[in-house]
Amino acid sequence: MSTPITNILLVGVGGQGILLASEILSEAFMLAGFDVKKSEIHGMSQRGGSVVSHVRFGERVFSPVVPEGEGDILFGFELLETVRYLSLLKPGATVVVNDFKIPPPSVLLGQARYPDGLVERIRTAFPDTLAVDGQRLALEAGDLRAANTVLLGAVSRRLEIAEEVWRQALEKMVPKKALEINLKAFQLGRSL
Repeated sequence: MSTPITNILLVGVGGQGILLASEILSEAFMLAGFDVKKSEIHGMSQRGGSVVSHVRFGERVFSPVVPEGEGDILFGFELLETVRYLSLLKPGATVVVNDFKIPPPSVLLGQARYPDGLVERIRTAFPDTLAVDGQRLALEAGDLRAANTVLLGAVSRRLEIAEEVWRQALEKMVPKKALEINLKAFQLGRSL
């Protein structure tokens, strides 16, 4: 019997470390022996625009894009971006979301208001939702920029990949000077 394909979406705003997190995810799945496909969409990512990464793994994967309504896990780095992509999930999917707001330009210009109650809205649609204070835990690890690795640690608990494989992927993908902080951040996320 073949291993079913698992579909993961990473969404957020440029500069949040989404692409590194998707690289680490992909590396961990490859080290665990899976076929992996990855695709990214950068919408003005260097200017704080939307970033979406699709990661699919299984015994044999042909397309890098998660079909609408077939996402198993949504890994959200920012609340509003997470809500925008809920339609890509299948019923009963898992959401791990950073409880963090980055106001879009329309809010900053006073043309719109950042919506309230987004975590509750996500939980109503997907009861298996874990809201993470990624910034606080990253600071506890030693660097605010490690929030992406905190979230990766939280997501790793939802996947049947050995902890040692995650460590190997982090060691391979994270620059040496940042490795110790990122390993700590990963463990803090994993302990949630």
